[in-house]
Amino acid sequence: MSTLMQQADDLNTVAAFLAAPDVRVLHPEAVAEHLGRPQVDLLVLLGNGVLPTIDAAAGAFRRGVASELMLVGGMGHSTDPLRAAVRDDPRYDGFPMDGAPEAAIMQNLLVRWHGIDDRHITVEPTSTNCGANAEEAYRLLQAQGRTPTDILLMQDPTMQRRTWASFRRVWREHDAVRFVNAPAFVPVVQVRDGQLAFETPAGPGRWPMKRFIALVMGEVPRLRNDADGYGPKGRGFIVAVDIPPAVEAAYDRLTEPFGDLVRWPPG
Repeated sequence: MSTLMQQADDLNTVAAFLAAPDVRVLHPEAVAEHLGRPQVDLLVLLGNGVLPTIDAAAGAFRRGVASELMLVGGMGHSTDPLRAAVRDDPRYDGFPMDGAPEAAIMQNLLVRWHGIDDRHITVEPTSTNCGANAEEAYRLLQAQGRTPTDILLMQDPTMQRRTWASFRRVWREHDAVRFVNAPAFVPVVQVRDGQLAFETPAGPGRWPMKRFIALVMGEVPRLRNDADGYGPKGRGFIVAVDIPPAVEAAYDRLTEPFGDLVRWPPG
Protein backbone atom coordinates (compact mmCIF):
# COMPACT_ATOMS: atom_id res chain seq x y z
CA MET A 1 0.00 0.00 0.00
CA SER A 2 1.46 3.37 -1.00
CA THR A 3 1.97 6.16 1.51
CA LEU A 4 -0.93 8.19 0.10
CA MET A 5 -3.21 5.16 0.05
CA GLN A 6 -2.32 4.46 3.67
CA GLN A 7 -3.05 8.07 4.58
CA ALA A 8 -6.44 7.92 2.85
CA ASP A 9 -7.27 4.65 4.57
CA ASP A 10 -6.25 6.03 7.98
CA LEU A 11 -8.19 9.25 7.47
CA ASN A 12 -11.27 7.21 6.59
CA THR A 13 -10.86 5.04 9.69
CA VAL A 14 -10.66 8.05 11.99
CA ALA A 15 -13.32 10.08 10.16
CA ALA A 16 -15.86 7.23 10.29
CA PHE A 17 -15.27 6.93 14.03
CA LEU A 18 -15.69 10.68 14.55
CA ALA A 19 -18.92 10.79 12.50
CA ALA A 20 -20.49 8.11 14.73
CA PRO A 21 -23.59 7.58 12.55
CA ASP A 22 -26.56 5.88 14.20
CA VAL A 23 -28.67 6.49 11.12
CA ARG A 24 -27.22 7.13 7.67
CA VAL A 25 -30.51 7.92 5.92
CA LEU A 26 -32.65 10.65 7.43
CA HIS A 27 -36.06 9.11 6.82
CA PRO A 28 -38.71 8.13 9.38
CA GLU A 29 -38.21 4.46 8.49
CA ALA A 30 -34.51 4.59 9.40
CA VAL A 31 -35.25 6.43 12.63
CA ALA A 32 -37.94 3.88 13.52
CA GLU A 33 -35.51 1.04 12.90
CA HIS A 34 -33.06 2.62 15.35
CA LEU A 35 -35.45 4.01 17.98
CA GLY A 36 -38.66 2.07 17.59
CA ARG A 37 -40.53 5.23 16.58
CA PRO A 38 -40.34 7.21 13.31
CA GLN A 39 -40.01 10.70 14.75
CA VAL A 40 -37.76 12.30 17.37
CA ASP A 41 -38.97 15.07 19.66
CA LEU A 42 -36.18 17.45 18.70
CA LEU A 43 -33.54 17.78 15.99
CA VAL A 44 -30.60 19.83 17.28
CA LEU A 45 -28.41 21.36 14.56
CA LEU A 46 -25.15 22.65 16.00
CA GLY A 47 -23.33 25.59 14.45
CA ASN A 48 -20.68 24.54 11.93
CA GLY A 49 -19.25 25.53 8.58
CA VAL A 50 -20.46 22.51 6.58
CA LEU A 51 -23.53 23.61 4.60
CA PRO A 52 -24.75 20.07 3.81
CA THR A 53 -25.73 19.80 7.48
CA ILE A 54 -28.27 22.59 6.93
CA ASP A 55 -29.61 20.92 3.79
CA ALA A 56 -29.86 17.60 5.64
CA ALA A 57 -31.65 19.14 8.63
CA ALA A 58 -34.18 20.84 6.35
CA GLY A 59 -34.82 17.63 4.41
CA ALA A 60 -35.16 15.57 7.58
CA PHE A 61 -37.68 17.99 9.05
CA ARG A 62 -39.75 18.09 5.87
CA ARG A 63 -39.83 14.28 5.83
CA GLY A 64 -41.17 14.21 9.39
CA VAL A 65 -38.05 12.91 11.14
CA ALA A 66 -38.45 15.56 13.87
CA SER A 67 -41.34 17.61 15.19
CA GLU A 68 -39.14 20.55 16.25
CA LEU A 69 -35.78 22.07 15.31
CA MET A 70 -33.27 23.68 17.63
CA LEU A 71 -30.35 25.70 16.25
CA VAL A 72 -27.39 26.21 18.55
CA GLY A 73 -24.33 28.37 17.96
CA GLY A 74 -22.95 31.79 18.76
CA MET A 75 -19.53 33.03 17.69
CA GLY A 76 -16.79 30.40 17.49
CA HIS A 77 -14.16 28.82 15.29
CA SER A 78 -16.82 27.76 12.75
CA THR A 79 -18.40 31.20 12.34
CA ASP A 80 -16.05 32.50 9.65
CA PRO A 81 -16.10 29.22 7.66
CA LEU A 82 -19.91 29.24 7.82
CA ARG A 83 -20.12 32.80 6.55
CA ALA A 84 -17.60 32.07 3.79
CA ALA A 85 -19.53 28.96 2.73
CA VAL A 86 -22.81 30.89 2.55
CA ARG A 87 -21.18 33.62 0.48
CA ASP A 88 -19.77 31.01 -1.92
CA ASP A 89 -23.10 29.22 -2.39
CA PRO A 90 -25.07 30.78 -5.27
CA ARG A 91 -28.36 29.83 -3.62
CA TYR A 92 -27.80 32.40 -0.89
CA ASP A 93 -26.66 35.37 -2.96
CA GLY A 94 -26.93 38.65 -1.09
CA PHE A 95 -27.67 37.20 2.34
CA PRO A 96 -26.39 39.66 5.03
CA MET A 97 -24.44 37.97 7.83
CA ASP A 98 -22.10 40.52 9.41
CA GLY A 99 -22.35 40.25 13.17
CA ALA A 100 -24.87 37.40 13.07
CA PRO A 101 -24.19 34.32 15.24
CA GLU A 102 -24.17 30.87 13.68
CA ALA A 103 -27.67 29.95 14.92
CA ALA A 104 -29.18 33.10 13.41
CA ILE A 105 -27.48 32.44 10.07
CA MET A 106 -28.79 28.88 10.00
CA GLN A 107 -32.27 30.06 10.98
CA ASN A 108 -32.34 32.56 8.13
CA LEU A 109 -31.27 29.94 5.61
CA LEU A 110 -33.82 27.39 6.84
CA VAL A 111 -36.71 29.85 6.86
CA ARG A 112 -35.98 31.96 3.78
CA TRP A 113 -34.49 29.38 1.41
CA HIS A 114 -35.62 26.00 2.71
CA GLY A 115 -39.19 26.96 3.59
CA ILE A 116 -39.17 25.80 7.22
CA ASP A 117 -41.86 27.43 9.36
CA ASP A 118 -40.14 29.62 11.96
CA ARG A 119 -42.70 28.51 14.56
CA HIS A 120 -41.00 25.11 14.68
CA ILE A 121 -37.51 26.55 15.33
CA THR A 122 -35.88 27.37 18.67
CA VAL A 123 -32.66 29.40 18.54
CA GLU A 124 -29.80 29.40 21.05
CA PRO A 125 -27.30 32.03 19.78
CA THR A 126 -24.81 32.42 22.66
CA SER A 127 -22.70 29.27 22.87
CA THR A 128 -19.11 29.55 21.69
CA ASN A 129 -17.79 25.97 21.58
CA CYS A 130 -18.81 22.33 21.55
CA GLY A 131 -19.20 21.95 25.31
CA ALA A 132 -21.13 25.20 25.62
CA ASN A 133 -23.46 24.05 22.83
CA ALA A 134 -24.74 21.22 25.02
CA GLU A 135 -24.88 23.34 28.17
CA GLU A 136 -26.72 26.26 26.60
CA ALA A 137 -29.15 24.00 24.74
CA TYR A 138 -29.96 22.23 28.00
CA ARG A 139 -30.34 25.51 29.88
CA LEU A 140 -32.73 26.92 27.30
CA LEU A 141 -34.87 23.79 27.18
CA GLN A 142 -35.05 23.66 30.98
CA ALA A 143 -36.07 27.33 31.09
CA GLN A 144 -38.89 26.47 28.67
CA GLY A 145 -39.93 23.51 30.82
CA ARG A 146 -39.06 21.03 28.08
CA THR A 147 -37.24 17.70 28.40
CA PRO A 148 -37.37 15.93 25.04
CA THR A 149 -37.12 12.15 25.22
CA ASP A 150 -35.51 11.51 21.83
CA ILE A 151 -33.02 14.05 20.48
CA LEU A 152 -31.34 13.83 17.09
CA LEU A 153 -27.93 15.54 16.93
CA MET A 154 -26.45 16.92 13.72
CA GLN A 155 -23.02 18.52 13.55
CA ASP A 156 -19.97 18.80 11.32
CA PRO A 157 -19.18 15.07 10.86
CA THR A 158 -15.67 15.52 12.27
CA MET A 159 -17.20 16.82 15.54
CA GLN A 160 -20.23 14.53 15.78
CA ARG A 161 -18.84 12.08 18.37
CA ARG A 162 -17.55 14.86 20.63
CA THR A 163 -20.90 16.63 20.39
CA TRP A 164 -22.65 13.42 21.42
CA ALA A 165 -20.26 13.00 24.35
CA SER A 166 -20.87 16.61 25.41
CA PHE A 167 -24.65 16.21 25.36
CA ARG A 168 -24.49 12.95 27.30
CA ARG A 169 -22.45 14.67 30.01
CA VAL A 170 -24.89 17.57 30.32
CA TRP A 171 -27.97 15.30 30.24
CA ARG A 172 -26.40 12.67 32.53
CA GLU A 173 -29.20 12.95 35.12
CA HIS A 174 -31.90 12.26 32.52
CA ASP A 175 -31.68 8.52 31.98
CA ALA A 176 -34.76 8.43 29.76
CA VAL A 177 -33.29 10.77 27.14
CA ARG A 178 -31.99 9.03 24.02
CA PHE A 179 -29.63 10.66 21.54
CA VAL A 180 -29.44 9.77 17.86
CA ASN A 181 -26.31 10.69 15.91
CA ALA A 182 -27.17 11.75 12.38
CA PRO A 183 -24.26 13.37 10.55
CA ALA A 184 -25.30 14.69 7.15
CA PHE A 185 -22.70 12.39 5.57
CA VAL A 186 -19.59 10.41 6.43
CA PRO A 187 -16.61 11.81 4.52
CA VAL A 188 -14.55 9.40 2.44
CA VAL A 189 -11.05 10.19 1.18
CA GLN A 190 -9.37 8.54 -1.78
CA VAL A 191 -6.26 9.03 -3.88
CA ARG A 192 -6.90 10.77 -7.17
CA ASP A 193 -4.28 12.09 -9.61
CA GLY A 194 -1.53 11.55 -7.06
CA GLN A 195 -3.14 13.44 -4.20
CA LEU A 196 -5.72 13.07 -1.46
CA ALA A 197 -9.24 13.97 -2.59
CA PHE A 198 -12.77 13.46 -1.37
CA GLU A 199 -14.77 10.66 -2.96
CA THR A 200 -17.61 13.18 -3.36
CA PRO A 201 -16.21 16.32 -5.04
CA ALA A 202 -16.06 19.31 -2.73
CA GLY A 203 -18.74 21.92 -3.28
CA PRO A 204 -19.88 25.05 -1.47
CA GLY A 205 -19.82 24.51 2.24
CA ARG A 206 -17.53 21.48 2.38
CA TRP A 207 -14.07 21.61 3.86
CA PRO A 208 -10.92 22.13 1.84
CA MET A 209 -8.81 19.02 2.37
CA LYS A 210 -6.31 20.82 4.61
CA ARG A 211 -9.02 22.04 6.97
CA PHE A 212 -10.66 18.61 7.05
CA ILE A 213 -7.37 16.99 8.03
CA ALA A 214 -6.76 19.66 10.69
CA LEU A 215 -10.19 19.01 12.19
CA VAL A 216 -9.64 15.23 12.17
CA MET A 217 -6.21 15.58 13.74
CA GLY A 218 -7.56 17.81 16.50
CA GLU A 219 -10.40 15.52 17.55
CA VAL A 220 -8.69 12.38 18.81
CA PRO A 221 -6.61 14.20 21.47
CA ARG A 222 -9.79 15.93 22.66
CA LEU A 223 -11.70 12.65 22.91
CA ARG A 224 -9.03 10.88 24.95
CA ASN A 225 -9.82 10.41 28.61
CA ASP A 226 -6.44 11.53 29.89
CA ALA A 227 -4.98 14.61 31.59
CA ASP A 228 -4.86 16.54 28.30
CA GLY A 229 -8.19 15.39 26.86
CA TYR A 230 -11.74 16.51 27.39
CA GLY A 231 -12.93 13.43 29.32
CA PRO A 232 -13.48 13.07 33.08
CA LYS A 233 -9.74 12.60 33.72
CA GLY A 234 -8.95 15.84 31.89
CA ARG A 235 -11.01 18.97 31.31
CA GLY A 236 -14.31 17.28 32.09
CA PHE A 237 -16.19 18.60 29.07
CA ILE A 238 -17.40 15.18 27.85
CA VAL A 239 -18.20 11.71 29.12
CA ALA A 240 -15.50 9.07 28.77
CA VAL A 241 -15.11 7.94 25.17
CA ASP A 242 -13.66 4.56 24.22
CA ILE A 243 -11.34 4.95 21.24
CA PRO A 244 -10.81 1.63 19.44
CA PRO A 245 -7.19 0.49 19.03
CA ALA A 246 -7.58 0.57 15.22
CA VAL A 247 -8.53 4.25 15.38
CA GLU A 248 -5.62 5.08 17.68
CA ALA A 249 -3.24 3.21 15.38
CA ALA A 250 -4.54 5.05 12.32
CA TYR A 251 -4.24 8.38 14.13
CA ASP A 252 -0.68 7.61 15.23
CA ARG A 253 0.33 6.94 11.63
CA LEU A 254 -1.26 10.24 10.58
CA THR A 255 0.75 12.27 13.08
CA GLU A 256 3.93 11.90 10.99
CA PRO A 257 2.58 13.62 7.83
CA PHE A 258 -0.06 15.79 9.51
CA GLY A 259 0.96 16.41 13.10
CA ASP A 260 1.59 20.10 12.38
CA LEU A 261 -2.08 20.54 11.42
CA VAL A 262 -3.51 19.64 14.82
CA ARG A 263 -6.12 22.24 15.78
CA TRP A 264 -5.30 23.00 19.40
CA PRO A 265 -6.01 24.32 22.09
CA PRO A 266 -9.72 23.92 22.95
CA GLY A 267 -12.50 24.79 20.54
